[in-house]
Amino acid sequence: MTKTFNGDQKIKLTQIINEGCQVMHEIDTLQGGLTDTVKAIAEELEIKPAVLKKAIRMAHKASFGQEQQDHELLETILTTVGKTL
Repeated sequence: MTKTFNGDQKIKLTQIINEGCQVMHEIDTLQGGLTDTVKAIAEELEIKPAVLKKAIRMAHKASFGQEQQDHELLETILTTVGKTL
């Protein structure tokens, strides 16, 4: 079954598609800039960019406490099976 849209619906669809494309482009641009900045700062601080990006994601989600609990459980599991460094 093919859906047809009336004139008003077509206008709304066109508007949301155009706005959505613009937002997606802006997101890509911002993410690219953030990636470049993270790489530069990580190199300056001599840390891995992935670690810095993870810290940013955790700070954004305010999930450090949960991440710490997960890490502690992971450490306990690995210690239990004798697979620690």
